[in-house]
Amino acid sequence: MTFLRNVLALIGLAAVLGLGYGAWVFSGFDPQAPMVYWHMAERLAATGNAADATVWKRKVAAGLSFDDVDQSIQSVALAENIKDVGSLPLGDQIAAMQGKPWRKLKIYLYCNPLTAAKMVDYSEAYSAYLPCRVALVEDKTGALWLYTLDMDMMIHGGRPLPPELLPEAEKVRATMLAILDKASTGEF
Repeated sequence: MTFLRNVLALIGLAAVLGLGYGAWVFSGFDPQAPMVYWHMAERLAATGNAADATVWKRKVAAGLSFDDVDQSIQSVALAENIKDVGSLPLGDQIAAMQGKPWRKLKIYLYCNPLTAAKMVDYSEAYSAYLPCRVALVEDKTGALWLYTLDMDMMIHGGRPLPPELLPEAEKVRATMLAILDKASTGEF
């Protein structure tokens, strides 16, 4: 089934680009836009899940506890100089509401307020993506995973960001990936 989905995605993209429609659709877009959507289509075809297609994820290294990764996330964010604007211990809340244990799930909220202001000045729609989030979640098998929004679509998926905004947006992107990469291995 996955093979079929991949073939359909490839055929669809080839048809769009081959008929010249792709050039019209992406006219005026960031030069990276076609590849951003291509990667998203690949993930959608592979998983059949729109959420999976629009996030970055890292499996946490074996042997690391939830608390180890929690501390690592906070340490890396501090080292990357991104503002911690809150967290949601959602798994604990679910357990409290159900009156029984539930999986571990915590959402971390990070922001560079000055970059956020510039993004909202550029387009108010970006406010829906604020602040940046990292999720630490225990899957149904007990394995730990880190997730964050794939920021490539926001940065490169439409018209190019203004030259004064692009480096700042790319810095936030690099910071979020650093949190995923380092925290998934327990770095501080």
